Amino acid sequence: MQTASPYRSTLIVLAIFVACGLLAFFTASGEDIWHQITLLTATQIGILLALSLVNYTFRAVRWFLYGRALGLDLGLWQVLRHYLGGFALTMTPGRLGELVRVRWINRETGASVERTAPLVIVDRAADLASSGLLLAAAMLVMAGGISGGIPVAIIAVLAAIVATRPSLFRWCVTRLYKLIGRKPRFFARARRAAQSLKPFSNPKIALPAFALGFIGWFAEGYAFYLLLTWMGAEISVWACVGIFVFSMMTGGATGLPGGVGGAEAAMLALLSIQGIPLEIALPATAIIRITTLWFAIGLGVLFFPVAEAASARGRT
Repeated sequence: MQTASPYRSTLIVLAIFVACGLLAFFTASGEDIWHQITLLTATQIGILLALSLVNYTFRAVRWFLYGRALGLDLGLWQVLRHYLGGFALTMTPGRLGELVRVRWINRETGASVERTAPLVIVDRAADLASSGLLLAAAMLVMAGGISGGIPVAIIAVLAAIVATRPSLFRWCVTRLYKLIGRKPRFFARARRAAQSLKPFSNPKIALPAFALGFIGWFAEGYAFYLLLTWMGAEISVWACVGIFVFSMMTGGATGLPGGVGGAEAAMLALLSIQGIPLEIALPATAIIRITTLWFAIGLGVLFFPVAEAASARGRT
C-alpha cells in the first residue's frame, strides 16, 4: 500500500492539471464551442478520438522499432505504456517532460542514458520529416493559402536529415561548439550520442518509421477534415491536412507548452484564408485541439502512474 501512494498522488496532480487546463480553455472560448460539441454525435466524437489514437499508436510502434534498432529488449506493450505515459508531461516547455520515457527505459533495461538518449533525437527528427513531407504534399495538391509553409517544410526535412546522419550531426555539433566556445562537456557528449544515431539511418528502419509517422499525422489531419465537413464547411482533405500540420509545427516552434496559442492562432488564420467563417473556424479549432492535444494528455495521465510503477519494479 505504501508503494502505491506516490503513483496515486502523481495521478491526482496530473488529473487536476488537465481539468484546470480544460476549464480555462472552455472559459476562454465561450459558449459557442459547447453548442457545437452538442451538435456532434457520439459516433462522430468516437471517430475523431480513434483517428488520434491511430497517430499515437503508430508513433509508439515507431519508438518500438527504434528501440529494437538500439538492441533494447522492449516489448510492444512496454513501449506503448512508455509512449502514452509520456504525454502526461506534454505541457512542459519544449515537451522536455516527455524525456521521462528515457528514464523508464533506463530503469527497466539497465541501459545507460547515453545509449538511450538518441531515441529522443531520432523520434523528434522523424516527426519533423514526416510532418514536413506531409505539408509539402499538401501544398502540391492545394491552391494557395499556405505558401509560407514551403520554408517550414524544407527546414523540417533538413533538420531530420541532419539528426539521422551521424557524420553530418557531428559536423554540426563541432561547428556550433566553435561558434559558442562554451560547455565543452555537453558538446563532447553530443558528439558521442551522434555515433549512436547510425542504426537509424538503415533503410530497413528509416523507411517503416517514416511511413508510420506519415500515416499517423495524416490521420489527425483527416480528422480535422471530417470535423469541418460535419460542421458544414467546404474544404478539401489536403487543405485540412496542410493547415493542421502547419499549425502544429508553428505551435511547436514557439516552445510554448503544447504549442498552445501559436497552433490555434495559425489554424484560425489559415482557415480564414480558405474562406471558412469564424463561427465555424473557432469551434472547429477548439474541438480538434481537445481531441488531439488534450486527449493525448488525458491518456498520459492514465498511463503515467502505470509506467512509473512498472519502471520502479524494474529498477528494484
